Amino acid sequence: MSDFETRARAAEEAMRTVFPVTPLQRNAHLSARYGADIWLKREDLSPVRSYKIRGAFNAMRKQPEQDLFVCASAGNHAQGVAFMCKHLGVRGVIFMPVTTPQQKIQKTRMFGGEQVEIHLTGDYFDDTLAAAQSWCTAQGGHFLSPFDDADVIEGQASLAVEIEAQLGRVPDHVVLPVGGGGMSSGVATWFGDRTHCLFVEPAGGACLRAALAAGHPVALDHVDTFVDGAAVGRIGDKPFELLKTRHLSDVLTLSEDRICATIIEMLNVEGIVLEPAGALAVEAVADVQSFIRGKTVVCVTSGGNFDFERLPEVKERAQRYSGVKKYLILRLPQRPGALKEFLGILGPDDDIARFEYMKKSARNFGSVLIGIETSKPENFVRLFAHLDDAGFTYTDITEDETLAQFVI
Repeated sequence: MSDFETRARAAEEAMRTVFPVTPLQRNAHLSARYGADIWLKREDLSPVRSYKIRGAFNAMRKQPEQDLFVCASAGNHAQGVAFMCKHLGVRGVIFMPVTTPQQKIQKTRMFGGEQVEIHLTGDYFDDTLAAAQSWCTAQGGHFLSPFDDADVIEGQASLAVEIEAQLGRVPDHVVLPVGGGGMSSGVATWFGDRTHCLFVEPAGGACLRAALAAGHPVALDHVDTFVDGAAVGRIGDKPFELLKTRHLSDVLTLSEDRICATIIEMLNVEGIVLEPAGALAVEAVADVQSFIRGKTVVCVTSGGNFDFERLPEVKERAQRYSGVKKYLILRLPQRPGALKEFLGILGPDDDIARFEYMKKSARNFGSVLIGIETSKPENFVRLFAHLDDAGFTYTDITEDETLAQFVI
């Protein structure tokens, strides 16, 4: 057994004084869909509803004389640190991006109580990280990186220790969401070459893919913060050192809209609440179904800190991804009966979800922003054909991100 494996096992054993093993559950729905033996490692059921408590616990237990811990986090690491600060009776100062969902801020306050104070600063995580490190240096506390720390990585690897013990063997494939790389590098290092690891990133934060392509960590030009638990602009140096020999073919990227469809499905079908980062591994299975058939696959559902105020947006994005909702700019003739003619073209399953029209004088046509929901994507083929036959002029702006930001 390597030194890393020994330390990861010791971390896992020590954690049992704080919280129980998280469940490893076989999912019949996904197993039947993909013809594989698919298990979910339910990190969304930890005391802080994510795996981040593991790294925070391990790093903090190794600093028994320290009474001030500082961290930067988009939410889940913050909750893990806050939980441990209260558990250990030490002070914590937590920096979070201004864009962090309120649900995660409130939970961090709840877990930490009087032991923690929260500073909201920066629109992006990397700005928050810089502010936290600067403050920590000035105050003399111990900085707890969410991922770029050997003790944190070692603590996250305890997740893999549990998987192997619970399953009673090594799975054929492990699907791991990637943010800064702490958990994915720890789990991958534990399993080594005994299993095949797949790494999944949101398209708007694919820092591992960028680093592997360049041969070293690089800063992304832009980060989409929607998948806040994995929206990191640069993978950590220490995680990359452990992952640098991985193949690009083992790194998958998923669009943010596609992840939304998984969140909705897992909520409606399984009753499982997942945050966007927590849904990454589940959705990624669809991209590898051809070679996982008949195999044992473990997907890490990394977090369940979902703010239900975001549910309308998640549903909207899921509908757009699945093709059952579209937005059109329709040029409507400014004559009596034109709107009635358009409405007559709609099918029995087509529903108008949005309609904005401004009649302008001395114009032959007016522009209409219209949102249409339907029961299945192919209904739009029929609708567009009928619009063409009727001579209507329209533009589908559903996939136009620039327009969507302003009008949708």
